[in-house]
Amino acid sequence: MTHAERWKTTFCLYFNYLIHGMAIVILAQNMLALSRTWHVDMAGVSLVISSLGIGRLLVLYLAGSLSDRWGRRIFVKIGILTYMSFFIGILVSPNIYVAYFFGILAGMANSFLDSGTYPALMELYPQHQATANIMIKAFASIGELILPLLVAGLEGAHLWYGWSFVICAVGMGVSFVAVRHRQFAQPGSSATEIDTAVTPTERMTVGHKRILAVTLTLFGYVSMATFYLISQWLTEYGNRVVHLTMIHARMLVSIYSVGSILGVVVTAILVERWLKPVWFMLLDTVVSLVALVLMAAAPTQAVMRIGAFLIGCFAAGGVMQIGLTIMGNVFPQAKGKITGIYYTASGLASFTIPVITAIISQYSVRNLMWFDAGMAAIGVICSLITVAIYRRERVRVGVITVTEE
Repeated sequence: MTHAERWKTTFCLYFNYLIHGMAIVILAQNMLALSRTWHVDMAGVSLVISSLGIGRLLVLYLAGSLSDRWGRRIFVKIGILTYMSFFIGILVSPNIYVAYFFGILAGMANSFLDSGTYPALMELYPQHQATANIMIKAFASIGELILPLLVAGLEGAHLWYGWSFVICAVGMGVSFVAVRHRQFAQPGSSATEIDTAVTPTERMTVGHKRILAVTLTLFGYVSMATFYLISQWLTEYGNRVVHLTMIHARMLVSIYSVGSILGVVVTAILVERWLKPVWFMLLDTVVSLVALVLMAAAPTQAVMRIGAFLIGCFAAGGVMQIGLTIMGNVFPQAKGKITGIYYTASGLASFTIPVITAIISQYSVRNLMWFDAGMAAIGVICSLITVAIYRRERVRVGVITVTEE
């Protein structure tokens, strides 16, 4: 594959996630208009939003496994078409029941894209897998920023809210045509070009691979839980525990978002070039733990602002993609299956964490931050286990090489 063709394929894959980022927030940004169309209150629209998580879990593992057999392109194309169905379907939905079905389709579309895109990028850039995956987060974040501006522009011009859905559907349509003519690497083709920024895994013991499989799957859950809890409860925590006004409490979320975007950019620049992914994973989890402990122990306005920025930068700045990259290198012949397993674990977090936090909040909102610190502590343990195994493998492989020579 030529360098130019690789860049064209990469751009198509990232463009899909820019539209995906818009899809993440499009229902929430059009909540008032949709509630009127479906004759329900805001809670009814929120119910439709929750359906995305169900759709994501339904097909993620299966799609990931099949992408190793059938190739990455077909699942990227299925994801695009399914997203187009979602954007158009929401507009023609007469009630929340039909809309709920299309919401499930959106979750499935996300899973199809993930199962095709993450493995495809790891195979296109075997020497820069972590950076390639982290950039997905960057484009999704850009989409999340663009969509509210688009909706505000439509409202200011007194135009139909549905144009935001139409624009997204057209964008996916253009991407579908472009993807048809792009080249993809063969599944597992990067297995012979193992990412030197991680560590060679050809001789990794079966026992170490099994430990890493369990550890990194758990990390997929914990990494999602750590920043998901903050994104959902930061405003409430600032208002009820720190006693900030709602304006200042909401500002914490904005600070968190800025930290997240900056974290993605910094991580993409530094990872593999200056700091190996396994060490970046450890750094991110340690800083996140320290920030959460400070926010729980000393909930002042200054601490909350610094903590919100650090959590955004280190917990939501691409560490989850780093975990997937490491796991993909441990099992280079099953990148699609690994993607399915890893993101199924993260999807479970998005379901279970709201339930757990709802129970905890009935007793103490402040304890939510301590619970999140506990999640971060588990993340640190997962990182330490991963680093320890990689260090042992480097020593063991080095000894084998010297003995053979």
